[in-house]
Amino acid sequence: MVATTVLACLGVFVSYLPVVGVSVSLPVIQQALDASTTELQWVATLFIMPTAALLLTCGVLGDIFGRKKVYLAGLALVVIGCLVCLTADGVVQLCVGQALTGFGTAALMPSTLALLTHVCTDRRQRTQAIALWTASLGLGLTLGPLINGVILTHATWRWIFLPCVVIGVLIAVAGVFLLADSRADRARHLDIPGQLLAIVAITTLVYAVIQGGVAGWGSAEVVLAFVVAAVTLAAFVVTELRSTHPMLEMRLFSSLAFSGTAAVMCLTLFAQVGLVFTLSEYFGLVHHASTLDIAIRLIALNGFTVVLGPLVGRLMVRTTPGLVLVVGLVIGGIGALLVTTFDASSGVAVSAAVIGVLGIGIALATAPITTIAMNSLTPGLAPTAGAANSALRQIGSALGPAVFGVLLTNRTLSTLPGHLAASDLGAADRGQVLGMVSDAGIQAGAFLHLSTGPATDQARSVYGASFTDALHTCALVGGVGMLAAAAIALVTIGVRRTAHNAAAGS
Repeated sequence: MVATTVLACLGVFVSYLPVVGVSVSLPVIQQALDASTTELQWVATLFIMPTAALLLTCGVLGDIFGRKKVYLAGLALVVIGCLVCLTADGVVQLCVGQALTGFGTAALMPSTLALLTHVCTDRRQRTQAIALWTASLGLGLTLGPLINGVILTHATWRWIFLPCVVIGVLIAVAGVFLLADSRADRARHLDIPGQLLAIVAITTLVYAVIQGGVAGWGSAEVVLAFVVAAVTLAAFVVTELRSTHPMLEMRLFSSLAFSGTAAVMCLTLFAQVGLVFTLSEYFGLVHHASTLDIAIRLIALNGFTVVLGPLVGRLMVRTTPGLVLVVGLVIGGIGALLVTTFDASSGVAVSAAVIGVLGIGIALATAPITTIAMNSLTPGLAPTAGAANSALRQIGSALGPAVFGVLLTNRTLSTLPGHLAASDLGAADRGQVLGMVSDAGIQAGAFLHLSTGPATDQARSVYGASFTDALHTCALVGGVGMLAAAAIALVTIGVRRTAHNAAAGS
């Protein structure tokens, strides 16, 4: 049991190592590859989209062929994807590598959870194991930016993908010899129609959100993408209800607690990943911080998930997962709303305190969401619930940078003329700044230079004020999203001790 638990935690650790690490490295990648804001959004999103689209199918593959095989295949894909990124000479190849890494994560997420639930049959034991699994996920999110920051201090951006290659190979070798395999107790079958519909629905939805900020929300391609997403989503639900072997069993949603965690998961990860993307851009483009500096400033955002992981596990046993979840979401929502106090010159101490509040909230909320989803159903449905839970996590994660990237760009561009008009810049300089930001998007903050030093300082100040307005909008959306998730959790899950909670704590 110990070896399986450790390897399951290591698997999710390596799969999440590049997530935030790549996000905080985007300013460096942008300058090296001359990428636009939209291209950067795709670099981040093309890791998450295949993860969300294929999680459920990978869960079924594990049930049929064995979770160990899917686990090892996932590690292989992560290694291959990182190798593709390591040798990338353009945005397209980088996106391909990110997508392959996302495929690997789609295999690792459900297989690691299913392996854990198979060996941890006791409810209390399972709760603590899931807390460790969540802490490992948080450790990957925390160490990724720090490792990348150190690498970028001494080498080019491509080498940030090397650690995943090395660690992934080592874990795979250990897994071959030490991992205990398991399969579903009941017959499972692939659901090809459901999988195809899920891929189309998720891909077109994210495409519509990202392109809406570029081509306009009323453009034909964006409207068509939204229509296709809505139609295929409806078709997916109908297909799954009629299928004798559905990829996503709709009876999962007969549990009010599971339905509640589904909504909470999407909203929380939407806010969390979106804010990571937003804050990374804020520190890099407004404060001109290095990748390592950005990683240090954001360390509390996911670091508390690691530090507080054992404590959260004990809190869930002694109180109720629902109570810990609601408290965490409220604290996280307040932390997100406090980001609206930032301005272009906010000091490190102020930002660290606010990000710390947000990080504590996320740490308290992350483990209970997964625990409630897994414990709200019969043991036979636990692996399916785990895969569905992870899929919803990734859908929220995919929409986060997509929506927040659009908000950042549109809000910065809409407020920039007003800030320019109020500045001391001449008409020619104002036109130059507006043209640079309009052409390059928010990434213009990385290379905003005018003919004189004072004019450049003034231009950066104006840009910083406009970007901070956009940051406040994103923080408001993220904060309201987390508080809405808290309200949903309070209604659908509750905070009172149930018979299951009592059994877990005994």
